[in-house]
Amino acid sequence: MTASTPSTATVQSTSPTGKAVLITGASSGIGEATARLLAAAGHRVFLGARRGDRLATVAKDIRADGGTADHRELDVTDLESVRDFVRAARESYGRVDVLVNNAGVMPLAMLEALKVDEWNRMIDVNIRGVLHGIAAVLPVMREQGAGHIVNVASVAGHRVDPTAAVYCATKFAVRAISEGLRQESRDLRVTVVSPGLTRSELTDGISDLGMRAVAEDMMGIAIPATAIGEAIVYAVNQPADVDVNEIVIRPAAQG
Repeated sequence: MTASTPSTATVQSTSPTGKAVLITGASSGIGEATARLLAAAGHRVFLGARRGDRLATVAKDIRADGGTADHRELDVTDLESVRDFVRAARESYGRVDVLVNNAGVMPLAMLEALKVDEWNRMIDVNIRGVLHGIAAVLPVMREQGAGHIVNVASVAGHRVDPTAAVYCATKFAVRAISEGLRQESRDLRVTVVSPGLTRSELTDGISDLGMRAVAEDMMGIAIPATAIGEAIVYAVNQPADVDVNEIVIRPAAQG
């Protein structure tokens, strides 16, 4: 199933039983919104990100609202950190039903600026981070005989724009990895969520001040992070015999 979902969509939470859902990049933006919505839908969420204080606040808020949440500091570029994250989640909830590979960075710049360190950072977080998540949960899900991996890509994985060549390349890679995993898997579900411009902290990582100003000016048409979270809740809530392959979410102004 490939769906194009408007940013104003409202997704009903219909999950009959709570799943154990791990979320990377959960301290803000799409990850935080997804965690809150999944918890409100009755799922048990386990949050990971580098900013432990922010994670603690989000988890505390979820519990105060009656949800189930725990957290652990996480660096997706470090395989052992990701494995520890998965082990901790399994110890907390007894199983791992869903992994939401959400952590990402987007430092935009022209290639001629030669921001090689930023290129490498995008490769490490956006590609290796996804692969590390898969490597950490795949043995667990194979043992369980079931599991669901949700990879957050981007509409940038469908096209290439100036200043975003490397970022687009990483998101093309996420879609390719996801499709390969889907084709290789009988007992796993794989979903790609490809958002358009979304209100988040991604623009904070743009070191080119001119590019950052342009990106911030575009926030007027950006999708709220909750809309992406609702799409992820929709995918997670589907019964085992329904496979949601990809959900593409664009602001109306982007067509």
